[in-house]
Amino acid sequence: MSVHIELDLPGNALSALKATPEQFVRELRLAAAVKWYETCRLSQSKAAEVAGVSRSEFIDALARYGVPVMQTTPEQLEDEVRRG
Repeated sequence: MSVHIELDLPGNALSALKATPEQFVRELRLAAAVKWYETCRLSQSKAAEVAGVSRSEFIDALARYGVPVMQTTPEQLEDEVRRG
């Protein structure tokens, strides 16, 4: 199932971004998915789905945005080590 969302932007927004409407939509989806992954709201696979890219493409995007691929806290790592 897909959802259609309509977004009103100022007339000069796309020219300021130097993007076509299609490029803007792709970048918007990717940026939202990266942020939601970064804040632990989505898993990598779900974020890739939201962005409309493969998981490997999403991992590449994380690097471009400077977001760590692994979202593990030091406490989670300690628990993993203890469980062995």
